[in-house]
Amino acid sequence: MDFQLTDEQEMLRTMVCDFAKNDVEPTAAERDAEERFDREMFDNMANLGLTGIPWPEAYGGIGADVLSYCIAVEELSRVCASTGMTLSTHVALASWPIYQYGTDEQKRTFLHRLATGEALGAYAVSESVSSRDTAAITTVANKDGDDYILNGNQVWTMNGGAADLYIVFATTDPDAGDGSISAFIVEKGTKGFTFGKTEKKLGVRSSPTTELVFDHCRVPKDNLLGAEGQGLTIAMATQDSGRTSMAAQAVGIAQGALDAAVDYAKKREQFGKPIAANQAISFKLADMATDVEASRLLTYQASWLASEGQPYREASAMSKFVAGDAAIRITTDAVQVFGGYGYTKDYPVERYMRDATITQTFFSPSDEC
Repeated sequence: MDFQLTDEQEMLRTMVCDFAKNDVEPTAAERDAEERFDREMFDNMANLGLTGIPWPEAYGGIGADVLSYCIAVEELSRVCASTGMTLSTHVALASWPIYQYGTDEQKRTFLHRLATGEALGAYAVSESVSSRDTAAITTVANKDGDDYILNGNQVWTMNGGAADLYIVFATTDPDAGDGSISAFIVEKGTKGFTFGKTEKKLGVRSSPTTELVFDHCRVPKDNLLGAEGQGLTIAMATQDSGRTSMAAQAVGIAQGALDAAVDYAKKREQFGKPIAANQAISFKLADMATDVEASRLLTYQASWLASEGQPYREASAMSKFVAGDAAIRITTDAVQVFGGYGYTKDYPVERYMRDATITQTFFSPSDEC
């Protein structure tokens, strides 16, 4: 088994790392405190080709693979989990279903706009009652001539409000059981489509999470994604893509916390020597590093399988489960290494700890239908 990344993947990692350090990290704490989404940051990622990493050049992408994309999410999340969330939602949840299930025309139009970064994407499947139980969704889409009319509310929409294109799930046939759900591409600005509550979150605070409101929203039938009644299949497959992305975010957050803890342990002195010389600290750092590497290997395995077109549902679930739990442990331990300073906003580890919680919460086993 070859664990060596290709030259192209290493070059991409270096490019994203430089961008993250120079452009993303300097304002990460400020954007988190202000709960401020920075569209210019997304535009800069688009200029680097990050918004279309795994998609073919014919659709505006750069023709790389899923592993390359996960490396980019990891490096962004290493300094700012919110920025990593913006990209992962855009690629894995909004662009992926169009690439997998869209018509040629939908790929040439909607996917191309997403891949080039002309448009920011979002994914809406949660409701206040049904949570992430897609089969129990109550938003309805009634056919009316050449259109569908959507009515209902969607909550917990990442990139909500800021995004230009939304993947939305709604019931098209209440009596059809699992075949009652369909997926739609809905554009911001469509009449009858507005935004409700913006969530005040514990972590990833500069990534907007917003309620979507559909009140007799008329969507062209050409915006139906896949076949009518295929929505549940599309949602479950998309969540596999989302879990791999969430694992990559968890790895990046954990690596960022480890980097900060190691750096601090080498500089902070007690009793005339760096605290890194204390076995209790050095053993903790070793455990943290091991957890990061184990999580990374599982995540890279899942993304490699996806890149090769092989089944990866089980691998994506495992990587998300292991990496999410590890991120919680590692960021908590990082705060402990910093002691009282770790509990303040003078250092980034408290932000890493808050951000890590979402990697356990979203796309958990309880989200399955």
